[in-house]
Amino acid sequence: MTAFRIAPAVTEAFPDTLIALVVATGLRGREQWPDTASAVHDLEHQLAVGTWRPADETDPRIDAWHTAYRSFGTNPRRIRPSVDALGRRFAKKGNLPRINPAVDSYNFVSVRHGLPAGAFDLDQVTGDIDIRRADGTENFTPLGEPDTVENPKPGEIIYSDASIVLTRHWNHRDAHQTRVTEDSTHVAFALETVHATRDGELLKSAAGQLQNLLEPHAGQITIDYLTPAQPEAVV
Repeated sequence: MTAFRIAPAVTEAFPDTLIALVVATGLRGREQWPDTASAVHDLEHQLAVGTWRPADETDPRIDAWHTAYRSFGTNPRRIRPSVDALGRRFAKKGNLPRINPAVDSYNFVSVRHGLPAGAFDLDQVTGDIDIRRADGTENFTPLGEPDTVENPKPGEIIYSDASIVLTRHWNHRDAHQTRVTEDSTHVAFALETVHATRDGELLKSAAGQLQNLLEPHAGQITIDYLTPAQPEAVV
């Protein structure tokens, strides 16, 4: 079992935070996921014909994350929140990246709902996971760059386990070590908002949609929520 915790310094700075943890056990990433493939194709078609566009920085959902990033010293136009970067790429290229079915599923849900999403292979996590401010001594190896080691800035919000940083700048980029692959079987997906008063129901709807995409390809799915009032969940 892995505990996820939001540190008091984070809940004090962002008192309207809501994080959904969708955890899949017995995930089967090497079979066909037709529902995900169809959902991604349909959204790409909507973009192509002009009936839908991804949220951009003029949207309150993205603007809230830009404001959050600035508050801990990150320039959100240089280092963008994950959903902002994904939406910009989607709008420019006209298609979503195809990585593997599990990653494609959370990318779809993220851009469709305008909410950041990420995932961790829990079998590669050491100990519990804390959402906290960095002290500047931690090590982070960016996804796709296994020979690179970075140190987050002091005060930057990170996800970390007992040994490494799992995400930098809250949700900008995931770590290489805990990336989700076709062979990942125990995965925690995180969906986030810092404006639950406005976007809490949207986030819960997104978590439900992700659950529906994962469920045919997993032994079990659970959903837990982290809030300032309930800052810990064991998954």
